Parts: sequence; C-alpha cells; structure tokens
Amino acid sequence: MSKVSKAERQPEEQLWDELSHVRAGMLGIEGSHSHMQPMAHMAEKESGRIFFFTSRSGDLFREMGDGAHAHFCVIGKSQAYHACIMGDLHESRDRAKIDELWNDMTGAWFKGKDDPDLALLEFNLLDAAIWVSTQNPVKFAFEVQKAKNSDHEPDVGARAHVDFKAAPGVSSREQSGKRV
Repeated sequence: MSKVSKAERQPEEQLWDELSHVRAGMLGIEGSHSHMQPMAHMAEKESGRIFFFTSRSGDLFREMGDGAHAHFCVIGKSQAYHACIMGDLHESRDRAKIDELWNDMTGAWFKGKDDPDLALLEFNLLDAAIWVSTQNPVKFAFEVQKAKNSDHEPDVGARAHVDFKAAPGVSSREQSGKRV
C-alpha cells in the first residue's frame, strides 16, 4: 500500500509506524513564547502516549508548569510524511517507566536515572493532522502540469485527521480520502 493510500485508509496505524522510524520531532507548549525544540521520543502505541526525557532546568520544563497543552511535529525520513500531534503534556514520576525507557542516548545527557535534573514527560495524545505527498516524481510533475492547464489543484497527496479520543480501536478521519 502506498503512503498516500495508507494515510487515507489507516492514518493512525501509519502515524505509529512513522514514529517508530524517526528518532526525533519538534515539541512545543501551546501559548508559550518559546520556540519548539527537537526532542527524542519514545512512542507507546498500546497506551496512546509518547514519552520524552528532558531537563528540569530547561525552558520546555519551566513553560510546561504542572501540565500544558502541547504540539509534537514529525517529518518522516522520506520527507513525504508530516504530522502534527496535539495532546496534554505533564511530568511523569513513574519510576518503573523511567527504568523501562532509560537508554544510552538519555544517559549521555544525564548523570543517571537519579539525576535531580532528569524529568520524564508524558504526552497523552488528543488528535493528529497528517499530510502525505507522493514520492513519485513523474506523478508529481504530471499533476502540477495538469493543474497549470485547468482549474483543478494538483493531486499530489492526502490529508488525514486522527482523533485519539474516539472509541477504542476506531479512528475518526476528518476529510477521509481528501486528496491534496
């Protein structure tokens, strides 16, 4: 199945697949005056959550306070996949989760799991907007040329919406099948 077809038919499944293949995205607090920042993520499809290790002394942690609405944006390795995920971000003090998610990359930034500057952030997903474009350069060029000679927009991809608060196992897809 092509990336465009999967975005139209299985956008939630595709999002989790893409999250498993990219190392980091951009995380930001809604309404803050700070820029989004690159963050390595650890996605948990089963629970519908994404976790991040961060520094308590950093801007992101301070801006988050006791919890905040946030956005996490990812771009697939092929540059043909873009997603913006919205959700609620807060600190998790779950020691078992810290132990489970700890890895060598995190260890390079902190003095260990007991570093007082270490914080684990939990991102509970609300929804996501997804954009996927064709990777076929011939199709892309054809669609652009066709659009130049007509009143139609080029058919070069798809847009999908995933509502994580829908009934379990059911994805709400706004503009399902919408070609862009």
